Amino acid sequence: MSRSDSSLQETFSPASICFGCGPANIHGLRIRSFAEADGSVVAQWTPAPHHAAFPGVLNGGIIGTLLDCHCNWAATFHLMQRDALPQPPCTVTASYAIKLQRPTPTDAEVTLTARVVEAGPDRAKVEGSLSSGGQVCATCVGTFVAVKPGHPAYHRW
Repeated sequence: MSRSDSSLQETFSPASICFGCGPANIHGLRIRSFAEADGSVVAQWTPAPHHAAFPGVLNGGIIGTLLDCHCNWAATFHLMQRDALPQPPCTVTASYAIKLQRPTPTDAEVTLTARVVEAGPDRAKVEGSLSSGGQVCATCVGTFVAVKPGHPAYHRW
């Protein structure tokens, strides 16, 4: 997929109110993830001082939210592409683990990367990272599952 001005979230879920990635949540983080030709998904995001755990360092919960939402979009976009669907399936986080490797500064843009490393019929395992200043600050491994009718997230986008 070639890069456009619209993120995956803006293209496929413009009315989403998700705190991490919902374009319609004016108080959220508003992650903007973009699919790359190599199959990865990338995003740039700039922290604000109120995202700090302590002066100058990004809160771990915010880091977890960034990676969770970004990796979920990598999973759903992969499933959509693989199955030639017109819309991504609604996926939710089944599990994820974050490893905080070094403090993430709040005074610089962060880069999120994610790639599907394994996929089944209704799920994808994704590895992600958050970098700042060229250094990996946190990594994530998560499994994201497409939900069925009756689940609260079904048809959320």
